[in-house]
Amino acid sequence: MSRVGRKPIEIPAGVTVTLQDSTLTAKGPLGEMQIRIPDGIACTQEGNQLVFTRASDDKHVRALHGTTRALAANIITGVSKGFEKQLELQGVGYRVELRGKNLVLSLGFSHPIVFIPPEGIQISVASPTQFSVKGTDRQLVGEVAAVIRKIRPPEPYKGKGIRYVGEYVRRKAGKAAGK
Repeated sequence: MSRVGRKPIEIPAGVTVTLQDSTLTAKGPLGEMQIRIPDGIACTQEGNQLVFTRASDDKHVRALHGTTRALAANIITGVSKGFEKQLELQGVGYRVELRGKNLVLSLGFSHPIVFIPPEGIQISVASPTQFSVKGTDRQLVGEVAAVIRKIRPPEPYKGKGIRYVGEYVRRKAGKAAGK
């Protein structure tokens, strides 16, 4: 049996979970999200816990057991606490600012880059070199952070670029001096 699929999900205070047909809906202080429960997976609410079981040991159903439980845990966490990715800029002259809801990045290009966040994503700037991406959808938060990082990924020689806070960038030695 799936180790992840067997773990019950604690429903925090302030979050209501409803199961209708094959749709699991979670409502909390940060909004409402829903996922579809696939065939072969059963979801039951026991007190303030959600428990996922599978109907058979088919390979397809076994694969979906832990995945469905993890997706349900993500929407419950999303509507109660939300998700956040913190990024930082490294490099001389690199800076970030917020204009309205848009993120303006100065990254050494000939022009500033304006990033317009999608619906459901909030961007906050802590300092000229640090900012964070917040939202209720874990997948969307990670995707937006990855798209922003891809604008100028950290390079291995000087380490300049956009990186996640705490990310280790492996450095390479520069050109060796000749004789």
